[in-house]
Amino acid sequence: MEARAELKYIRISPRKVKIVLDLIRNKKCVEAMAILRHTPKSASEPLQKLLKSVMANAENNHEMDLSECYVSECYCGPGVILKRIRPKDHGRAHRIYKRTSHVVLVLREGENA
Repeated sequence: MEARAELKYIRISPRKVKIVLDLIRNKKCVEAMAILRHTPKSASEPLQKLLKSVMANAENNHEMDLSECYVSECYCGPGVILKRIRPKDHGRAHRIYKRTSHVVLVLREGENA
C-alpha cells in the first residue's frame, strides 16, 4: 500500500530541492518531518507542506498506520523555466533563467529497505 502526493511549479531549482530530498529518503515519516523542520534550506518549507499532505492522504484515503510509514520514493524533476532579461553594459541583454520544479513524494507502509 502506498500514498502519493505531488507538488508542481515550485519556484526553486531542482538542484536545490534534491539536496533536501536526499536527507529524508528512506526515513520514517515522523523523522522526516523533524529533519525538514530543522533544515535551514529554502526547499524545506514547501517539502514540509508536501509531507503533511501525503501523510494525510495515507491516513484518510488509504487507512495506513503513520507509525509504520516511511518515505519510499522522493524525486524532483524540472518544471517550466521562466526566461527573463537582465540589462548589461553597452545596451546588451543577458538571459536569466528562473527554474521551477515538480516534486513527487511516496509513502509506503512496512519496513524500509
